[in-house]
Amino acid sequence: MHAPVLVLKDSLKRESGSKVQHANIQASKAVADIIRTTLGPRSMLKMLLDGGGNIVVTNDGNAILRELDLAHPAAKSMIELSRTQDEEVGDGTTSVIVLAGEMLHVAEAFLDKSYHPTVICRAYNKALEDAIAVLDKIAMPIDVNDRATMLSLVKSCIGTKFTSQFGDLIADLAIDATTTVGVDLGQGLREVDIKKYIKVEKIPGGQLEDSKVLKGVMFNKDVVAPGKMRRKIVNPRIILLDCPLEYKKGENQTNAELVREEDWEVLLRMEEEYIKNLCDQIVMFKPDLVITEKGLSDLACHYLCKHGVSAIRRLRKTDNNRIAKASGAVIVNRPDELQESDVGTGAGLFEVKKIGDEFFAFIVDCKEPKACTVLLRGASKEFLSEVDRNLQDAMSVARNIIKNPKLLPGGGATELTVSAALKQKSSSIEGIEKWPYEAAAMAFEAIPRTLAQNCGVNVIRTMTALQGKHANCENAWIGIDGNTGVITDMKERKIWDAYNVKAQTFKTAIEAASMLLRIDDIVSGIKKKQAPGAGAPSKPTVETEADADSEQILPD
Repeated sequence: MHAPVLVLKDSLKRESGSKVQHANIQASKAVADIIRTTLGPRSMLKMLLDGGGNIVVTNDGNAILRELDLAHPAAKSMIELSRTQDEEVGDGTTSVIVLAGEMLHVAEAFLDKSYHPTVICRAYNKALEDAIAVLDKIAMPIDVNDRATMLSLVKSCIGTKFTSQFGDLIADLAIDATTTVGVDLGQGLREVDIKKYIKVEKIPGGQLEDSKVLKGVMFNKDVVAPGKMRRKIVNPRIILLDCPLEYKKGENQTNAELVREEDWEVLLRMEEEYIKNLCDQIVMFKPDLVITEKGLSDLACHYLCKHGVSAIRRLRKTDNNRIAKASGAVIVNRPDELQESDVGTGAGLFEVKKIGDEFFAFIVDCKEPKACTVLLRGASKEFLSEVDRNLQDAMSVARNIIKNPKLLPGGGATELTVSAALKQKSSSIEGIEKWPYEAAAMAFEAIPRTLAQNCGVNVIRTMTALQGKHANCENAWIGIDGNTGVITDMKERKIWDAYNVKAQTFKTAIEAASMLLRIDDIVSGIKKKQAPGAGAPSKPTVETEADADSEQILPD
């Protein structure tokens, strides 16, 4: 009889085989169940308290999962899903998780019958290809410049969010902002950079109705010398700098020894003249407003005041870029390189206003702004941050449409159509893959089913009726109206989804499910390797009285 061989250390824990797959599926289903109630217009909100005692109240799938701290590795990778979805397309974060959870749930039956995971994955990938093909078939192209269609689309995408009660307001803001910032790349492509050129400024106070998209930018700064400089300038000439308007200090420390007193005066005068030269170079272009990212000394401020130029200092780089985009100015690094073409004349009005108890500078009424600020007002901080999250989603949806102007029906209609088409196709698939393929088709029904659950209607009846309507594939647009739970035509109700949100949802969910199914071994408790030579940290030695005597006393 041979002695047992220990391969892994005692501290490591290893689980393998079907046990791991079942654990992974359970974990993923648990994550999906957390979020399931936040799908659709009748969704519940989740309230999360984080360690700092801050409250987050939201029903945005990604925002909820971001706050959760999970122990199980499979659950963690589910959270990554919703994050990628949020970064890629900005919407559909909840559907991804629900769909992936369902895909894993239906796979469980096959694992019990000892199917091999790769067979299931193969069937899933085939189902994914066919699903995308169905999407292409039922997608409907739209005209991006038709505002009414865009509005109804963005509205149906935010209909599931908390701010849907404010009607078209958020949708309006989102469309305004994204159409402002869109840049034509040629060949009919438009690129919208939300992160760089759309700034959302949240100011508590006022009502949500006061929110607006500015035709320009605003930032939280006042002019340097409020009493002396103009605070309202019509058609300002704007110069943007990213260098300090103060005396240059040397890069490295230098000591100058002066013998005569006059030399000291010469030094001071040199500093003053240096600043005066800087200001003169700027004033030559007759600007009305000088904005710098760095400091601006009192002396420079004095010279600029004398020439009636308003100045703003220490502006963020990102804000400066936005002003450049909005007013047509070019950010200049050194005043002596200024040219007439660098002066921004695109803005119609510069004004400093007091909102609440802070001063905000507005550069608005721009002719062709390529950057903008969305000004959000509202009652409380939590409320504003939720509106901000919804606005980000709305803007991403608008961006997706501008990038890829195709629509799909919302309200679970797309999923049902895909499901029906896949069920029909499954009969022509030969071999062992047929059953997982059919199961994947069934899994797509998770979305309409969850919608029905959240409306509080009879789920089984509704689902049977819907499947009946979709079974012969004639009307792809029949779905659930998420508010009432009635089965209607999505075209009439104007409930749409963006094509690339849906496509991305399907891809992410199925790929993730395949990945989690393929895991058959979890080894945990692996210690991080220490750098060689860095032995165990030595314990601090505590001197006792006995040691103190034995030390040699050093001679003075």
